Amino acid sequence: MPVINILIFLGGLVLLVKGSDLFVLTSSRIARRFGVSEFVIGLTLVSVGTSVPELASSLTASFQQASGIVMGNILGSNIANIGLIASTAALLTNIKTEEVMLRRDGYIMLFASVLLFLFMLDFEISRLEALIFILFYLAYLLFLLDKVKRHEEEIYFKDFMIYFFKFEYLFDLKSRIKPQVQERGKRNRNSEDTKKGTLKTGKRAQKKHESESEIEMRTKYESESKIEMGTKNEPITELRTKSKTEPEYYDIDIDVTEEKLYKASLLIEFLKLIASGAAIIIGAKYFVEQAVFFALLLEVPETLIGISLVAVGTSVPELMVTISAARSDYAGIALGNVIGSNIANTLLILGCAGLVHPIMVTSLSIYYIAPFMLMMSFLLILFIRTGWRVKQFEGLILLLLYLSFMVLILRLG
Repeated sequence: MPVINILIFLGGLVLLVKGSDLFVLTSSRIARRFGVSEFVIGLTLVSVGTSVPELASSLTASFQQASGIVMGNILGSNIANIGLIASTAALLTNIKTEEVMLRRDGYIMLFASVLLFLFMLDFEISRLEALIFILFYLAYLLFLLDKVKRHEEEIYFKDFMIYFFKFEYLFDLKSRIKPQVQERGKRNRNSEDTKKGTLKTGKRAQKKHESESEIEMRTKYESESKIEMGTKNEPITELRTKSKTEPEYYDIDIDVTEEKLYKASLLIEFLKLIASGAAIIIGAKYFVEQAVFFALLLEVPETLIGISLVAVGTSVPELMVTISAARSDYAGIALGNVIGSNIANTLLILGCAGLVHPIMVTSLSIYYIAPFMLMMSFLLILFIRTGWRVKQFEGLILLLLYLSFMVLILRLG
């Protein structure tokens, strides 16, 4: 029955979203416990964190060779990020923006969208094109972490293109990884030296304690001997030391106890990681399977299911975060999240899905959906440039365009 399929679809979505949240949180904790640098954590977990639902569903669909679901999910998520999420934030409050956000990240988002459209023109995203997407995304992350932070002056889109085509990101990656490896080795050596020093200190203290105990016992024995021999008039000096109920290597016991607690808590984190990973896999599996089922049941192309049910479903968490940020006067964060998510969707997620299996592109995507995505991207950048803020009536325009497009595209399907 369709009702059961709807419940399975929603259950898969809940597992996918909640499992993704727990997976990112647990992975970050484990990485920090093992001394992984903030650079590696940011490069892998944090940057992908908000896009894990899209990534899991796209990879699952790619393994099932459901190209329509993959392409519809990517294009639909990019359109929903602008037409639904950014517009909602603008309706709640005027979004203040910065010039650098437009001239660097905004133009990179637009460039990724144009590159995607060009790659789609032959009705296929090949593995080579997917690899190019991933290479651009890695270069973008390194550009933000290295180039932008090192320079006090503003860094723009043209600087990113120079950075990419001069292969500077390869040198930056090498310069970052090598010190991290050396620092980790040095930290491990220091930890071993500390343990050895603690052990030696404990042994010396134990020997000192034994010597003091021998002196105390010998003094008491001599005093008792004098008393028995009739020398009671002489002052008796008894050297006493504070008895120690615990051995001097108590610190070592603490370290052992802490190590046991550390291992126990680490085991719990690993169990959470496995559970969340299983939730993502199971959730994505049922989510995509039911999406394909509805496509067959309603006799509509998979691309339409991807752009509607899958894209909107995986964007629900970002919508909730956007509403919360806008109410807390942090709407600018929501806009930055929209631009960053669109870049990640196009370059990273589509790139990973395309490496798994080449993605077939339908004429519906080329002639209707992709051009609308480009138009919405251009429109968002235009609205940002008007006073460096996205006003409420501009948010209303984006929302109405999105709703109108969804009605039109479903009718075409």
